[in-house]
Amino acid sequence: MYWNEKVETMSHEELIYIQNERLKDMVHRLYYNVPFYRSKFQNLGLEPEDIKGIEDLSKLPFTTKQDLRDNYPYGIFASPLSEIVRIHASSGTTGKPTVVGYTKKDINTWSELSARAFVAADADRNSVIQIAYGYGLFTGGLGLHYGAEKLCASVIPISTGNTQRQIMLMKDLKTSLIACTPSYAIYLADSIKEQGISLEELNLKSGIFGAEPWPENMRKEIEKKLNITAHDIYGLSEVMGPGVAIECNYKCGMHIWEDHFIPEIVDPNTLEPLPYGTLGELVFTTITKEGMPLLRYRTRDLSILYNETCKCGRTHIRMERIKGRSDDMLIIRGVNIFPSQIENALLEIGEVEPHYQLIITRDGTLDNLEIKVEVTEHLFSDKISGLESLQKNIARKMESALQLSAKITLVEPNSIPRFEGKSKRVIDKRNI
Repeated sequence: MYWNEKVETMSHEELIYIQNERLKDMVHRLYYNVPFYRSKFQNLGLEPEDIKGIEDLSKLPFTTKQDLRDNYPYGIFASPLSEIVRIHASSGTTGKPTVVGYTKKDINTWSELSARAFVAADADRNSVIQIAYGYGLFTGGLGLHYGAEKLCASVIPISTGNTQRQIMLMKDLKTSLIACTPSYAIYLADSIKEQGISLEELNLKSGIFGAEPWPENMRKEIEKKLNITAHDIYGLSEVMGPGVAIECNYKCGMHIWEDHFIPEIVDPNTLEPLPYGTLGELVFTTITKEGMPLLRYRTRDLSILYNETCKCGRTHIRMERIKGRSDDMLIIRGVNIFPSQIENALLEIGEVEPHYQLIITRDGTLDNLEIKVEVTEHLFSDKISGLESLQKNIARKMESALQLSAKITLVEPNSIPRFEGKSKRVIDKRNI
C-alpha cells in the first residue's frame, strides 16, 4: 500500500533526473540567498554552474550543527521571515538551540512525507493515531500530526507524559497506531500490564518509533509487549523532522524519500564518501526545502545505505537503523562503545528488563564501566544462585560484545528511572 505510488515506485533513472535538476536549483538558491553558503563556495573557488548534478555532490561543502549555531538564529535561512510560517528548534543540547524555519510549501512537503510514512506503517483514513511525541519546538509531535491529518486519519494529539491518561484514551478512543519513542513504548507497555489491562481490550495494531537509537531486539520486545507491528522512523529537525525515512512491512531498512533528500555515507574521520553497504556517517542534502535548505549536513548518525529495490516495490534508497552517533560514542579504556550495543546484548539474554544504566568512573587513569540491569519480577524473587548465574552470564556476554570487562549490577524491577521522552542511559562521572 502506498500514499503516492507513482513517486514511491519511480525508476532509479527518474529519481536521478529529479535529483539532478533539484540540486542545481538548490545550489543557485543558496549561493544567491545565503551569505554563509556564498562565502563557503568562494573559499572553495566554486560557482553554482560548476554543479551539474549529483555526480558533483562531493565538490560541495559540508554543513555542521556548529555552523547553524554560529549563524543563530536566522543566518542560514534562504527565505525572508515574511515567508516563514513556522519555526522549530532542536532539543537536548547546551547553549543556543539550532533554529529551523519552514515556508508554507515546506510544511506541505513535510505533511506529504509524513503521510507516506504512516501508510508504510499500515495506517489509512480509518486509523486512530495517538501521537505521544512532544508538541512544541521539538519537531516530533507537529511533524507527524500534519501527516496524519493529510491522511484523513483521526488524530489524538496527546503529546508526551501523563501516562495514565495516555492509556485511558488509548483504550477508550480505540487507538490503532501509537507514535512515540521506543523507550516510552516499553514504559507504556509496562504501565498497561501494571494496571491489569489486557491487550485484547486495546485496538493497537502498529506503532511508529524513533527519536533515539533502538536495536532489533527492542523491536521484538515492543511487539511482544504491545502485540503490534513496530516500525522505525527517522528524521531530524535540521533536515526536516520525522518522516525523512520510514520502514515498510519488510523491515529491511528505512526508505529515504530521495525526491526530497540526497543521502550519503561518509567516513566520519576523512569525510570521504563510502560505497553502499558500508557503515559510516549519514549526510543529507535537502533539494526541495525553501526556508532553510542545507548542503551535505553531517548528522553524526552512523548507518549503512542500500540501493537495491525493496520487496515492497518502493525504489527509494534504504538506510539501516542508526547504529549510534559519531559524536556521542563512549571511549572506555580505548574501546569505542555505543549504548545500543549493550542494549542489544542484554535483550538477547532474556530474564532482564530492557531498562539499564551505564555508570562510567575513573580510578586514577583507568576507566571503569558499571552496567546496572533490571531483572524480571520472577527472577528477582527467585534463588540467589539464579541471580549469580545470570550476573555471570551477562558479564560474559558483555565482554564478548564489547571486548571490555564491566561490573554487572542486578537491580530490582522498576528501580532504574523511567523517562517519558528520550531515555537517559549514561552517567559519565569522569572529568574528561
